[in-house]
Amino acid sequence: MSGSVEKRFEFLEHVSDAYIEAYGRSIEEVFENAALAMFELMSDTATIEPRRSDQFQLEAHDEYALLYKWLETLLVKFEMDMILYSRFSVTSIKKSNGMLTLSAKAEGETFSKEKHRTKVEVKAVTFHRMEIETKPDHVVVRYILDL
Repeated sequence: MSGSVEKRFEFLEHVSDAYIEAYGRSIEEVFENAALAMFELMSDTATIEPRRSDQFQLEAHDEYALLYKWLETLLVKFEMDMILYSRFSVTSIKKSNGMLTLSAKAEGETFSKEKHRTKVEVKAVTFHRMEIETKPDHVVVRYILDL
């Protein structure tokens, strides 16, 4: 993979869970694409309109914990408020006082049985087999979602 990113994410083979590999030119972009992949697994993101915008500010001690917290926060938002997201903008991931802080915005709308096709139910984000590879021109993350 060089200079430009062709694919945003793909679903890898796994026996009973969803094993996802997401790509980006930066850590921020790969977090956006990881979130997009999770929601694409749940529904058809092309049908999710950006009718609302939610801001997120999260902290964690490392990139793995931050990726977990980012995806888990979005999943909980869906479970509690029935919000499906299709657009993600991670404006920054900064290190300060030994902690990483993610600032982001997610856009979407309330789930509607008539409008949004349900694919699979994501029960949880896991740390199992989570990987983050940072290369000079791109970043790759792999993670498993419990279905």
